[in-house]
Amino acid sequence: MKKKIAFTILGLLLLVATIVGIKASQIMTLIASGKNFSIPPSSVLVTEAVAKSWAPTFDTIGTIESAQGVMMSNELPGKVDRILFESGAEVKAGDVLVTLNQTSEEAQLRAADAAAQLSRLNLERTQGLRKTSVVAQSELDAADAQQKNADARVQELKANLEKRTIRAPFSGRLGIRQVHEGQFLQPGTPIVSLQALDPVFVNFSLPQQRLADIFTGMKILATSDAIPGRIFQGKLTAIDAEVDAATRNIRIQGTLENKDDSLRPGMFANISAVSSQEKSHIVIPATAVVFAAYGDSVFVVNEQTDKDGKTELIADQKFIRIGPRQGDFVAVEEGLSPGDRVVSTGSFKLRKGSPVTISPADGPSFSTSPTLQDQ
Repeated sequence: MKKKIAFTILGLLLLVATIVGIKASQIMTLIASGKNFSIPPSSVLVTEAVAKSWAPTFDTIGTIESAQGVMMSNELPGKVDRILFESGAEVKAGDVLVTLNQTSEEAQLRAADAAAQLSRLNLERTQGLRKTSVVAQSELDAADAQQKNADARVQELKANLEKRTIRAPFSGRLGIRQVHEGQFLQPGTPIVSLQALDPVFVNFSLPQQRLADIFTGMKILATSDAIPGRIFQGKLTAIDAEVDAATRNIRIQGTLENKDDSLRPGMFANISAVSSQEKSHIVIPATAVVFAAYGDSVFVVNEQTDKDGKTELIADQKFIRIGPRQGDFVAVEEGLSPGDRVVSTGSFKLRKGSPVTISPADGPSFSTSPTLQDQ
């Protein structure tokens, strides 16, 4: 019995020893393979940082406003007699848009004309009698005042009749009419919007620090999401006389060409004010920049020789300070030098010291990629 127990214990010890030996061998194999393991290089696109002269641009957002715009309305009350325009139509200055009923004013004008004619005859008789001293000077003065009052009444009624014919004050495009024939209008009732759309104004603001860099006549470029691919050119035409005390921004107005009426009042626009003086910058694609809360950075590709004498490409992270942007490219104020090879695509999968291989595909080209200013 004791021998059986001893053999059983010995068998268990041999089994445990065998398992421990197998596991130890596996662990040693893993340790040995870990010493020889290396991270496979990542494939990236690389672009060389270049020195390029740019005209400084000041980017902001603005709102389109018509050069002339008004909501047409009536000055006198009355019933709409005729509507002589179509919604959305182009009109010329002086075109009749709406006429109000004029029956009452026409009758009053005829009565006023008759009264004015009678007052003129009375004045002529009084003047003749005064020459022979038949009437006093006071009667002549009264007749003269009555004649002037009658003429003034005629002029007043003629002006009121003219106000009942509503005309376009300038050439432009009409909006959607808001009245109907037969409708009685109170004074100031909106009738239709009239907007002159070529040229148009664009109103925007810039920080007060830019006041020394802007001037009337400088080039303005505008784009809108409503008209993709179009760049509208114009010039800065007015700078406000005061800075907003709440925002410390100064209001600016530019004038844009709009020959096909593509821009409409109230539209949102991206604005770039372009300076006439160029400045040299180190330029890289915007896709190369890794934006982070602790600072913006790029990965620069450098050559490195390992212990076996082999040359490999390593990504080195550099923190930079970025400047103005134009189109797909950004200027670097600090952190890079001309000629540095910068990872333009694939930065998200890199860390400092990561091995890389350069993809044969070409990166962004500075000579062919359009910028806002070039367009």
